[in-house]
Amino acid sequence: MNKKLKVVLILVVLGAALYGVYASGLIDILRDFDKFRDLIENAGPLGYIIYALIFVVVAVFSLPASVVTIAGGVVFGPVLGALLALIGATIGAIAAFLVARYIARGFIVNKFGNNPIFKKIEAGVEKNGKDFLILTRLVPIFPYNIQNYAYGVTNIKLSTYSIITLITMAPGAFIYAYMAGELAENGITTRFFIQLVIAGVILFGVSQIPKIFAKKKGIDMDEVSKK
Repeated sequence: MNKKLKVVLILVVLGAALYGVYASGLIDILRDFDKFRDLIENAGPLGYIIYALIFVVVAVFSLPASVVTIAGGVVFGPVLGALLALIGATIGAIAAFLVARYIARGFIVNKFGNNPIFKKIEAGVEKNGKDFLILTRLVPIFPYNIQNYAYGVTNIKLSTYSIITLITMAPGAFIYAYMAGELAENGITTRFFIQLVIAGVILFGVSQIPKIFAKKKGIDMDEVSKK
């Protein structure tokens, strides 16, 4: 197939999908928590699948994921909501990765190949492999949504990307969804404040891991984070 024709077809498909997302009212639902909760609760067991699919849409179209993560904790409860948020966020990240690798690879390379973020991720993977992926997942040097597409056009394995994404996203997904669910269920209590302090300590500890990891692996954090 002619390369230009392929790019046009990709743009048409993505455009149609984006139009479908807007036409379905999903964007409005994501902006209105009551609508979001009603959608999930009224769906019964299918609510779990719908929640995961929403993460796919959010990742593929680079929409804010934090709202969906927090909403999961409120709708499903602290523990189940945290687990579903982690699974959904991982599935969404993998979906965007697959779009970049198998559907829109040529278009993304031609359009964004010279983007500084894409170049740094490509060079980082070439030099440090999965260590660079771990580092950039733990430290928000680059936006997560951009990372999903950028890593899709590198030579990193899907299995490696999926496992590391799941593990490195776990602390944030669990803490945000769990705390939101706990607050919704029990309100502001002494227990909530204790859990909030523990969550803060955990997040601080996680934020220190990349510095130690980068030093051990010989990765220059200052060089990576330069604009």
